[in-house]
Amino acid sequence: MTKLIRLLLCTVILAGSLGATDQRERAVLHRVEPEYPEVAKRMNIHGAVKLRIWIKPDGTVYRLEYIGGHPVLAEASLKAVKAWKYAAADKETTTVLEFKF
Repeated sequence: MTKLIRLLLCTVILAGSLGATDQRERAVLHRVEPEYPEVAKRMNIHGAVKLRIWIKPDGTVYRLEYIGGHPVLAEASLKAVKAWKYAAADKETTTVLEFKF
């Protein structure tokens, strides 16, 4: 029974460390600000958009996840962040960004 508990504990610890990413701040080398969409201006849509992004060790953004905010504003934010470039690091990192419109 003790061996089984140890095995399960090791499996949980190993699984958690495999999916972990470093969330330390990385310097942004190239930033593109999202443009306030014309349709949002006409409809008087304001607010914040949150995105989670994954950054490769070479500094390129390779995955984006829309977390919250108005979809019209989110589209502009996603488009802008795809062009961002971060400083190189030893491993992949993730971060959450917030844009206010």
